[in-house]
Amino acid sequence: MIPYVRDIKFEYGAVDQVSPLIRRVVANNPGPFTYVGTGTYIIGRGEVAVIDPGPDIEEHLEAILRAVEGERVTHIMITHHHLDHSPLAAPLKARTGATIYGCAVTKVVEDDGGVKTEAGHDMDFKPDVSLCDGGEVSGPGWTLESIPTPGHTSNHICFALKEENALFTGDHIMGWSTTVITPPDGDMGDYMESLDRIRVREFDTLWPTHGPPVREVTPFIDAYIAHRREREAQIEQALAAGPSRIRDMVPVLYAAVDPRLHPAAARSVLGHMIDLVRRGRVVADGAPGPDSEYRLAG
Repeated sequence: MIPYVRDIKFEYGAVDQVSPLIRRVVANNPGPFTYVGTGTYIIGRGEVAVIDPGPDIEEHLEAILRAVEGERVTHIMITHHHLDHSPLAAPLKARTGATIYGCAVTKVVEDDGGVKTEAGHDMDFKPDVSLCDGGEVSGPGWTLESIPTPGHTSNHICFALKEENALFTGDHIMGWSTTVITPPDGDMGDYMESLDRIRVREFDTLWPTHGPPVREVTPFIDAYIAHRREREAQIEQALAAGPSRIRDMVPVLYAAVDPRLHPAAARSVLGHMIDLVRRGRVVADGAPGPDSEYRLAG
């Protein structure tokens, strides 16, 4: 089982010093995909970086600006383009003159047929500086390394704070929940490779955008990977009984999950199916899709 960490102490609009170099302000946008809300991180003192400023909520913008009063925001770092992470980057830039860093959306995001599986896409997100292939930025006493981690989205990036051997994981790894992988922008094969990429770095702390930090990093990532492999095995076991469709499998595979999350779970199962078809372990009746019928290969 994944050793979830869900306890977090905070007040909306307040700034908390959560490590020597890190402050956090939580936006008032709780929900089934955001947990208690978007945790915006402020790195350093004097000249600072802001990671994932969050949704376009005026009160949250003002809370961030209060938190850095008397300081200069030089860098705005975006993990990915979902509406609970990136939209406030432009208003924050307008108020501070900071440069926006991240990875632009390169894939066309197809319609889910009305199924809401995430906070939504910020298709207007365009960074001033691209970090799609990695790179470093720095300020007084802090250094952030960009680590491409596609999977949750095609343009997802994590940011390593070298001075504390810590990683800001966006939605790539979250302490309170597993991560939604929703095709076509999300890709399960990429996601599993990205988890391995982070695991070998042996970070001391993970700081997700939603929820509290993960302190026992390697066991947590191991459990995250094992969970995905177990889900994959469950899918294959279900298909061993005969051909099936995703809509019939989800209520069984996710019986213990909040039904509000079943549409998102169906998209994650689709992600597994696409990956299994790609690897030759499962066959679909045509191109793998949400309504396709699947069966075990051979």
